[in-house]
Amino acid sequence: MYQPEAYGVALSFMILSMLCWGSWANTLKLCPGFRFQLFYWDYVIGLIVGALAWGLTLGSLGSTGSAFYSDLVHASTASILLAIAGGAIFNAANLLLVAAIDIAGLAVAFPIGIGLALVIGAVGNYLISPKGNPFLLFGGIAMVLAAILLDAIAYRLREARRSAMSGRGIVLSLVAGILMGCFYPFVSKAFSVPHAPGPYAMVLYFVIGVAACSFPLNYLLMRMPLEKREPTSMRFYWKAQTRWHFWGIVGGMIWCTGAVMNFVASQVHIVGPAVSYSIGQGATMISAGWGVFIWREFAAAPPRSKTCLVWMFVLFLFGLSAIAVSPLFCEESISFMHIHTLKENHLDR
Repeated sequence: MYQPEAYGVALSFMILSMLCWGSWANTLKLCPGFRFQLFYWDYVIGLIVGALAWGLTLGSLGSTGSAFYSDLVHASTASILLAIAGGAIFNAANLLLVAAIDIAGLAVAFPIGIGLALVIGAVGNYLISPKGNPFLLFGGIAMVLAAILLDAIAYRLREARRSAMSGRGIVLSLVAGILMGCFYPFVSKAFSVPHAPGPYAMVLYFVIGVAACSFPLNYLLMRMPLEKREPTSMRFYWKAQTRWHFWGIVGGMIWCTGAVMNFVASQVHIVGPAVSYSIGQGATMISAGWGVFIWREFAAAPPRSKTCLVWMFVLFLFGLSAIAVSPLFCEESISFMHIHTLKENHLDR
């Protein structure tokens, strides 16, 4: 399989992961009238297609570790179950977060859900695999959290009529955030057990967990929507436009590409899952960027809202930069670079 060795390549993988995770939801915007619960079935198909495509290409190339098929066959039961559990937890969090957005609005649900997920996930991953300078890592996370809060304020200021915050929406946001913060530590733990598969096979097992959880949970949400809308059925899924199904599958493939890039980068020597996950969660700002610059959601917003957006992007860039350089200023990285320099000097002689 292909595994980057240089930190610069790993960083590009993490940035691509952030871009994919922050962009896949645009495909839902291209399907007006398609209920999210129905869109989700195509999204899951896209996840499976994406996992297989990357496994059979990058996962089967290169000389690092085992090839994709070999990893699937020889992976330990413990690592498989942990990856599947991580996928199931992510799926539950994702569905609950969307329901919370429908009830309480993006300005309430997203900062609570993703902000809580960022803190829980970063701390949990760092405890499992403490890589990266902690001051730069958690300082950067604090700035990203501040950026997410400014994003929330900007959305609130944009609304001419502020509806009362729904208690149900806040509770769902809290539950979604806790679950979203817990899924990646399961994946991180799956990598640490004996005979763990490589990241490409790990993504496929993770996606299997998503699909397995979707059958009971998404079907339940179709029949009993949390956002108090009319129930729906698969009859409307089969009647949907072909292009809606196409965009749903593309959305799943985009998210899966982000997961592959993130999982691969987390296994690079000096990166670790805490750094990889934290940069990936910068997807919140990417989605905000799509809303501001492409969908023009703030074209008629008041000046205060636009000022919050400016500072949001400033804090996000500073926070992301701090997280990105944190692996370069940890003791393990310095020792690694020192040994590498001594080897080069010895060869020159």
